[in-house]
Amino acid sequence: MSTSPRHHTKHYSDPARCTAAHRHYDWLAEQAPTLRQPPLIAATPTSLTFGRVEGRHAEPRDLLPLATMLGDAHGTAWTYDLRGTRLDQPRALADGTSLPDYVSPRRRALERRLLQGFLPDREALDLLLGVLCRTADGLAAFYKDSNPRNVLITASTVYTVDVDDLTLAPFGYDLAKLIHTLALSHGPLPPQAVHDAVQHYNTAAGRHSRQLGDLTTAQLDDFLLLHRALTAPYAARDHYRNGRPQPLAQEAQ
Repeated sequence: MSTSPRHHTKHYSDPARCTAAHRHYDWLAEQAPTLRQPPLIAATPTSLTFGRVEGRHAEPRDLLPLATMLGDAHGTAWTYDLRGTRLDQPRALADGTSLPDYVSPRRRALERRLLQGFLPDREALDLLLGVLCRTADGLAAFYKDSNPRNVLITASTVYTVDVDDLTLAPFGYDLAKLIHTLALSHGPLPPQAVHDAVQHYNTAAGRHSRQLGDLTTAQLDDFLLLHRALTAPYAARDHYRNGRPQPLAQEAQ
């Protein structure tokens, strides 16, 4: 990465990754415009340059407005482009490429977690694969890795950054990533705060269609279980100071 007072440039060693990130940025700008991104100023085969945003990263006090923002963005994308999309198949895009499906990349990642020693045995892997398949039976939203470091909050605007790993995902999956990583960064969140976040998310998504806005805390716990395993290799990083929290949502019922 390189920065200047006005610009921030992200460099990629793999041109295909750069192309995918550019495509993801454009898709979000068109299909979920309420999810504000820094302006994209220039692109090369191996870099993307954005307007520099000075803001703070998300904290637990931001959970409810961010849950509302995600619910609105997911509802907008479903209304504009994802209605009828299957979570176990890539979503074809207008330029002939596709948005990765929900199941395949996570199945591969979970299998790697077993090989890396982050899962105790094959039985644990099979349990998680069962959760993955069970949660793929529903309406399609998207995942853009809404961890606190990918949110920049200014005095007037909330920006989201880093769309390298955009994929399809169930409604609520990205909210669970935000909850999980806030807990990793700041310690366990109050169960009532998690419960309230689900309600705010549902209200925002439900404004787009009566088919939306039915995320339950039990579903959220499934997503938290997956995120615990998938983020295990990163839990020791300096900005994740609190290890791997247990699922929180059921406690609020």
